[in-house]
Amino acid sequence: EVQLVESGGGLVQAGGSRRLSCVVSGDTFADYAIAWFRQAPGKERERISCFSNYDGSTYYEDFVKGRFIISSDNAKKMVYLEMNSLKPEDTAVYYCNAYYYRNYWGQGTQVTVSS
Repeated sequence: EVQLVESGGGLVQAGGSRRLSCVVSGDTFADYAIAWFRQAPGKERERISCFSNYDGSTYYEDFVKGRFIISSDNAKKMVYLEMNSLKPEDTAVYYCNAYYYRNYWGQGTQVTVSS
């Protein structure tokens, strides 16, 4: 069973930065496809960025490209999301996701960006 636990959320001013962390349990971390999603109030959950442990490739949605950076530390089984130049519209619950034959989700961490 794969378990994910996010941390690092909180209140940040517009233009500021925040780093989210996600610890991933499981014996085959290197085989997981990793992603960060978010869900704003009244909106559907949307993908932000994904990372391939297989080849290290990354993908970013246009609305975070150039501002957010996804990374991982395989030795620590950690996934990170560095968020810069935050905007009020980035306010959401942020979820860490791992895919290994099925989707696994963390409980989410709230990020609130004040204007």
